[in-house]
Amino acid sequence: MTIRGVATIVAAALVMPVLGGAPARADQRRDAQWYLKRLDIAAAHRVSQGAGVTVAIIDTGVQADRADLKGAVLPGFDVTASGDARQDELGHGTAMAGIVAARGRGGDRGLLGIAPRAKVLPVRPASGPLVVAKAIEWAVDHDAKVINMSFAVGGGDDLAAAVAAAARSDVVLVAATGNDGEEGIEDDFPAACPEVLAVGASGRQGEATKFSHRGPQLDLVAPGVDIPVIGGKLDREYRVVEGTSAATAIVSGAAALIRSKYPRLSAADVVSVLESTATDKGTPGRDDTYGHGELNLVAALKAAGRPSRPAPATSATVIAGTGDDDDRLPLLAIGGLGILLLAGAVSALVVGVRRRRG
Repeated sequence: MTIRGVATIVAAALVMPVLGGAPARADQRRDAQWYLKRLDIAAAHRVSQGAGVTVAIIDTGVQADRADLKGAVLPGFDVTASGDARQDELGHGTAMAGIVAARGRGGDRGLLGIAPRAKVLPVRPASGPLVVAKAIEWAVDHDAKVINMSFAVGGGDDLAAAVAAAARSDVVLVAATGNDGEEGIEDDFPAACPEVLAVGASGRQGEATKFSHRGPQLDLVAPGVDIPVIGGKLDREYRVVEGTSAATAIVSGAAALIRSKYPRLSAADVVSVLESTATDKGTPGRDDTYGHGELNLVAALKAAGRPSRPAPATSATVIAGTGDDDDRLPLLAIGGLGILLLAGAVSALVVGVRRRRG
């Protein structure tokens, strides 16, 4: 991995001091995930935990033997070496995988991902537009429903074609905008591609960070400072990072929650829900500093469950459950259509019941 890929992967998650000098108590690690409370992850997980969704992590690989990721990592692929990608010497991909789908170690021990019942599909490396294009194609061919791209590379026809094809295949594509505080991300791909949800970073109070790229391509911001992550093969067990990479992984996890609970929603619908429910920041409406605003996870899940238009009178009413899978069950029509005669007019009365969403 030479050219721009390595530099931007490392820069996209600026490494901060390791969590504590001495081994920390397990609950301290979970407590350090401050953004979980900000996102009200407990409420979100009562609706969905990401079961049945595969999130591809195009990155430096994923260290699959880390305890917090036990059972979460699928066999992956190294595009350039035609091998597996379940080892990660640089640690960046493992960090992103943990943000998306870490399962902790039971109870409140260890780190918890945004979508802890999702699967992660490691694809390596993210170095150059042609290689990234092949990685995207491979991820789509292996049933990824969300693709996380916490890096930036140059543009190119192959990359643009792969991104467009993935979008047509109903995949949610999420990418980091970059970290050097520049104005404009038009040269930072894949975030600059119109089919990609481009993510910037916000701070503990929801403010835009100084390092997060701004520009017309920015779609959304999410927490991106003081983020505890799982270390790679050559790292300590845990680190703390900041950057648009981490924010991107949080948004990918959010997309996985929605896709799990509401699998009938298209990728475009998922993106629309995430954008339309974001908490507006800065200048009212969309702006180049916050995009559509800061991720509002619970609002997005609620909005995703609302019908976009009234159901036809002959349709069965749908119950929205609170499990991880799409457990909506059609009700039986009650006695068919009751026919009432009033002033010579005939009207149909359909009785339906709807359970309150969690």
